[in-house]
Amino acid sequence: MIRASRSITANIAEGYGRYHYRDNIRFCRQSRGSLFELLDHIETALECGFIGDEEYVNLIEKLKELLILLNGYMKYLGKKKLTNNLEDSL
Repeated sequence: MIRASRSITANIAEGYGRYHYRDNIRFCRQSRGSLFELLDHIETALECGFIGDEEYVNLIEKLKELLILLNGYMKYLGKKKLTNNLEDSL
């Protein structure tokens, strides 16, 4: 769970450091994959009794918020990529 959660932010940071929208979006997709991996680990923790229902619901809500933010960031990057491509072709 620690590795998956760190991978989320590490991929966002690495993509940001690439300075190209396409690379940034690609790393955000990897980050989103790690987010779903963490979701699976949380569900497994609930099934195994490592966490309770209340903690599970709290964690899932936080992951949903993060997913919304990440998808919004990816949408923003996609629009910026299109805008820059149009400006370059003029």
